[in-house]
Amino acid sequence: MRRSLLLACLTWLLLAGSAMGATTSHVSLNVSLTGITGSSRGPLAPITATSTPTSTLTATRATSTNPIPVIDSDVPPAGRKLSSEEVLAIAARLPKLRALLKQYPGAYSGAYLKGPQHWQVSYFSRGGKKEIAQIIIDDFTGKVLEQWTGFQVAWTMARGYPGAFGRHVNSLYIWLPLCVLFILPFFNFRRPFSLLHLDLLMLLSFSVSLAFFNNAHIYASVPLSYPPLLYLLARMLSLLRRARAAPELPLAVNPQRPLRLLVPASWLAVGVVFLLGFRIALNVTDSNVIDVGYASVIGAQRIAKDRPLYGSFPSDNEHGDTYGPVNYEAYVPAEQIFGWSGTWDDLPAAHAAAVLFDLLAVALLFLIGRRMRGPTLGVALAYAWASYPFTLFALESNSNDTLVAVLVLAAVLAASYRSALAPVGRGALAALAGLTKFAPLALAPILATHGLRQLPARTRPRALVLFVAAFLGAGALAAIPALSHDSLHTIYERTFAYQTDRGSPFSLWGLYGWHRAQELVELATVVLVLALAVIPRRPDIVGLAGACAAAIIATELSLEHWFYLYIPWFFGLVIVALLGNFSDPSPPRVGAASAAARSSLPEAALSS
Repeated sequence: MRRSLLLACLTWLLLAGSAMGATTSHVSLNVSLTGITGSSRGPLAPITATSTPTSTLTATRATSTNPIPVIDSDVPPAGRKLSSEEVLAIAARLPKLRALLKQYPGAYSGAYLKGPQHWQVSYFSRGGKKEIAQIIIDDFTGKVLEQWTGFQVAWTMARGYPGAFGRHVNSLYIWLPLCVLFILPFFNFRRPFSLLHLDLLMLLSFSVSLAFFNNAHIYASVPLSYPPLLYLLARMLSLLRRARAAPELPLAVNPQRPLRLLVPASWLAVGVVFLLGFRIALNVTDSNVIDVGYASVIGAQRIAKDRPLYGSFPSDNEHGDTYGPVNYEAYVPAEQIFGWSGTWDDLPAAHAAAVLFDLLAVALLFLIGRRMRGPTLGVALAYAWASYPFTLFALESNSNDTLVAVLVLAAVLAASYRSALAPVGRGALAALAGLTKFAPLALAPILATHGLRQLPARTRPRALVLFVAAFLGAGALAAIPALSHDSLHTIYERTFAYQTDRGSPFSLWGLYGWHRAQELVELATVVLVLALAVIPRRPDIVGLAGACAAAIIATELSLEHWFYLYIPWFFGLVIVALLGNFSDPSPPRVGAASAAARSSLPEAALSS
């Protein structure tokens, strides 16, 4: 069974390679409409390139690609070859559009100048309530470059524009080498059908879905993201069983087998340094800032200037205030150092923050691994993050998603200590993580009960009280910049209510309208999270990381809107659980342990 799954996953990845290789030639596109110019509309909200004829067109950026309405005329505008009536006639002859108009009686069209060389024709339903079709036409040749209907009218991110997310990281000459670098050091040629190999391939198999997304095949990309999510959920749950330890060794230092590395750990350390340099250089020279990074910089400046955080974002990122206050607060240092011009420019503050979050994630993984098994595991975990293509995908998009991973990993690191203040650290970091993008709030019950069973019964209530007090205290402090200007009602309407009410085609629930099924998944997620918090599981960091990863993955499975930038939310936890389940790859010397070694065993058990 394991062999067939492994072979299936390999075939899946080969299909991804062929699909990604087609992204550069699947259709002639006006790439200036997307993140090539830094104006990509990210996974925040459906945004169409035009407004209805009854409203005033507002420039979202000072570029020549903003659509300019043109009245019906048979005379070409100055500098144009085609007239508005000619482009409307070209659009009206499209078979796809003619079939669509039969479903919308009373629909009407409008012509717009789109950049210096293109026209845009938009069709609206009766009364102008909905844009139902959008066509891009070349002015010189009259050729139809793009034609979009359905959700791809409103969701420009569903159109497969090259480089809209991650730019050149999607290229095969970057993506495929990263996939090889990610899996190769952990590949055991003596056991080619190892379960770890399948785990790593499943982490890479999101590439299949991404390949179809990059080619605007949303009806393929969305369903293909669920098999790896479900597999990883099941895999994390399987790691929660208490491991069988030899009587003479504690659980923490007696895993099933050692981690076999193909290269020495020192080589991996050099690889980490090289990959970090490559990632930073690529970010500085090639990356774009999508709307979530832009929104974070806007919020940071509003906090720094003591202005309301919610309800009054600029029109070019109207719903950028949909995140928790910690998200914006984390960008304040970068915004204060690098500033912000007030427009959607290169946003150096967003670049700096994204790079910092990436470096913090690598450092935290090293520290977690070092506390669990020693520096070798720390280096292996850091290398896994630096070589995993989807963490680079998030970095190249300059999104705020790595911040979620950083705070979650920091909470896990705090949980590795057994001091009296450990519950305080877990509680505070759990609150901060939850007040970024809210999904990590699912981890609060798991982090609250972690380690309680290993404490004496009389000290358990104190530890739980400390966690809750730190959680509430950190949350209250983080909310001060928001609550000093905005009411709880305003904050709720701009965050939870907006996120709940908006539709999205980037999930099975939104794409097919399976909202009843989504409600069942949401209920199952709540039950799972509570079960993970109260049902006994392995008490070490592998157990905690696996439980937290399972909770986040289950939460993502229930979301109306899911995107590849959310993979880093759980990736760090998953790789900690997978690699931490092995012992140090450097086996100890054969023979009796020294007195110092024997005395260190309890300490090692506690630290993990």
